[in-house]
Amino acid sequence: MNPSRFPLSPRALLLAVMLGGFASSSYALFGDDEARRAIIEMRQRLDGMQQSQQRMGEDNAQMRRSLLELQSQIEQLKADQAKLRGQNEQLLRDTSELQRNQRDIAKGMDERLRQFEPMSVNVDGQEFVADPTEKRDFEAALAVFRSGKYPEASSAFTTFLGQWPKSGYASSARFWLGNAQYATRNYKEAIANFRSLLNATPLHGRAPEAALSIANCQIELKDNKGARKTLEDLVRNYPNSEAAGAAKNRLATLK
Repeated sequence: MNPSRFPLSPRALLLAVMLGGFASSSYALFGDDEARRAIIEMRQRLDGMQQSQQRMGEDNAQMRRSLLELQSQIEQLKADQAKLRGQNEQLLRDTSELQRNQRDIAKGMDERLRQFEPMSVNVDGQEFVADPTEKRDFEAALAVFRSGKYPEASSAFTTFLGQWPKSGYASSARFWLGNAQYATRNYKEAIANFRSLLNATPLHGRAPEAALSIANCQIELKDNKGARKTLEDLVRNYPNSEAAGAAKNRLATLK
């Protein structure tokens, strides 16, 4: 057998040398059969040791592979955990954004609903509940009057009273309608609207002015007798009003 075909480790080589020495001496101590058995046993032990070392090496390699695989699994778990954490944070942001949008939508809906809800208003000393559209229509007609477009204002207030006959704005609307008609010299129609105000709401904030306006219309119509009676009634019914003071001055000059 050529030893170079089976390279040995230093330890195995030492054992071989020892085995060789043992074999040489065994010829002196034992017979050929005993020496041969001793050599075979020694070789079997050596083979067992080599097999054990080989198994240990294989076990170590398997352990290293297992550790590497475990480390890879740990890294993958960390990556998955980081991904899940990111997804959770994004979900929280999305949820927060959704809740904020829902609040904004609800707020917008509340504001839009409030636009259609009746509201409490106070006009010319009269407090009442008005529909938002009703309020808008009255204020629009009044804006036309204040712009000096009296024919258009007369039409706007007439339309308003037709659409809202029971409105809390009705007396104020008749007052401004009468003024628009006075400005366009529709004195009889103006008188009719001022009288409607006085008959419906004699304690209205514009009532003294309405009475004074009736007298002015009567003077324009050359009805001085009727104007005098209207002015006297104004001073008697609304003695503390500014209109009453103007009525006294008018009576002093009225013939």
